[in-house]
Amino acid sequence: MPGKPINDQQARLYMDYRRTLSQEAAAAKAGFSLSTGQRLDQDPRLPSQKKAGHRRGRTKPDPLGGVWETDVLPLLGRCAGIRPITVLEELARRHPDQDWDRRRRTLERRIEAWKALHGPDQEVMFRQLHPPGQQALSDFTEVTELAVTIAGQPLDHRLYHFTLAFSGWEHAEVVLGGESFVALTHGLQNALWALGGVPAEHRTDSLSAAFRNLDKNAREDLTARYEALCAHYGMTPTRNNTGVAHENGSVESRHGHLKSRLDQALTLRGGRDFATLDAYCRFVAEVVGRHNARQRKLFDLESPSLKRLPARRTTDFEEATVYVTSSGGFTLRKVFYTVPSRLIGHRLKLHIHDDRLDCFLGGTAVLTLPRGRAPQGGKGKHGHVIDYHHVIHSLRRKPQALLNLVYRDELFPRAAYRRAREAMSAALDPRLACRIMVGLLWLAHERACEADLAASLDATLEAGQLPDLAALQRRFQPHQTDAPAITVTLPLATAYDTLLATTANAGASR
Repeated sequence: MPGKPINDQQARLYMDYRRTLSQEAAAAKAGFSLSTGQRLDQDPRLPSQKKAGHRRGRTKPDPLGGVWETDVLPLLGRCAGIRPITVLEELARRHPDQDWDRRRRTLERRIEAWKALHGPDQEVMFRQLHPPGQQALSDFTEVTELAVTIAGQPLDHRLYHFTLAFSGWEHAEVVLGGESFVALTHGLQNALWALGGVPAEHRTDSLSAAFRNLDKNAREDLTARYEALCAHYGMTPTRNNTGVAHENGSVESRHGHLKSRLDQALTLRGGRDFATLDAYCRFVAEVVGRHNARQRKLFDLESPSLKRLPARRTTDFEEATVYVTSSGGFTLRKVFYTVPSRLIGHRLKLHIHDDRLDCFLGGTAVLTLPRGRAPQGGKGKHGHVIDYHHVIHSLRRKPQALLNLVYRDELFPRAAYRRAREAMSAALDPRLACRIMVGLLWLAHERACEADLAASLDATLEAGQLPDLAALQRRFQPHQTDAPAITVTLPLATAYDTLLATTANAGASR
């Protein structure tokens, strides 16, 4: 092997083979290189007979000779953390007449050896013991690499990830928004109630994402809310130091394992597209459930050490009050939401969750809306969460309002309706196109045929034709059915007298 001295036995074997074989063949049979055989031919002494401590000198010139002492070492001593490629580029700048690319590996090995002997001290990781029931950890993790789509559209999301440090029991759920306190509260409580118990301590990553862009007062309020959440469950809240991810290592290291399991499960599934968001959420829960089944023995050891859950959950949402304007909706955090027009002029109380808004009129729940987010990177731009069922009654009376409607593209419930509008706008008078499009939306609303009508529109557009509103209205009109003719024959009143007499005689005979 290169760099390993030969022994006396190898030397003797070489000398024996050398009597009949060439240098190259004898060296190969003895188990060393040709150059070693050449040295033995020049000096036939056994390795044990040579002077103790004698080292063979360099046979080739040092590739870094002339620059290691004068150029490289001063750079390493003066610039802590400098990379070998940076040193190589500096050498090429100072000595442009030499070919430094061929010396890169030599330089990297030499610098690595120098750092091991003379470099700065490195941070030491101290492995910790995790008693059963002592610590749980929470964090969010990006899953862009999974490339999940919902009905063909990319899903911009991340996962909330909870784990027990001792047993490795896990909980994960899809988060559509950012790393908010609401998402943490919702995910943590779901995890604890699925777990069926409470650990003594809960560790997070300083809520750094939730603190982003908040002023001092808002951060203090968020800290107080987090401590109140942990107090409700009897957990001690702890945090790792900001920017020191390894202090949350028990969950950080498991992020990779979780994403790997999801990726492999998606590969076995044969596709990364899901019909609905709920279907994808169930898929994540199934993958995590299979992992927890494998951790059952460790969890059974840890379960007795968990504390009991409280009698109820605590608040896992934010609250806001909004006013429903004459536009048929309200604006919350740069997102406009439509609501039924009968709520115009009323104030609604909102429970803001990560994925939805629960709307209350007084103490009465009136509807639930999907949570929207404002567009990223667009200053002043607003998002829209539009349900055409809420506005179609008014739009039917004023169809030309569709032409320049602010949220026109978000009004259409499916891509087929959007394609139909674009095709008609290009081929017809704009006013006529608006009337037909509003008529199609009204038909979908009135006849509850949104999906079937979308399929019909797709087929029509694929055939190169424009939608025929009258024909579609006839196709989706209610089926007329005639009521069957039923003849009811009423018995004569005297028949009841006969029946009563017969019954009385039968009773007397008994």
